[in-house]
Amino acid sequence: MLENYPNILNHVKGKIVINFDSRKEADIIYRSICLELKTAPDHRSKADIEVKNESMIIYINSHDMTSFRASINSIIKWIKLSHEMIDIVQDMN
Repeated sequence: MLENYPNILNHVKGKIVINFDSRKEADIIYRSICLELKTAPDHRSKADIEVKNESMIIYINSHDMTSFRASINSIIKWIKLSHEMIDIVQDMN
């Protein structure tokens, strides 16, 4: 069915909101992944993030669905890793 609409997914935008337990946690994770977003070598997708209160807002703008999905997967992986590191440090204290 989509073959009748070849340009339907030529540009994909999304906004993802992730809520954390505190503003401090959101800020730590934001700082942890910010450099990853700036240095990611993907020319087909761009992602920006911001923190508002306890929430991190992620904006993704991609040329196609494949790069959009790849961006989401990478960002979720970075957030998950950062969150796990916070847990490890807290367990050490």
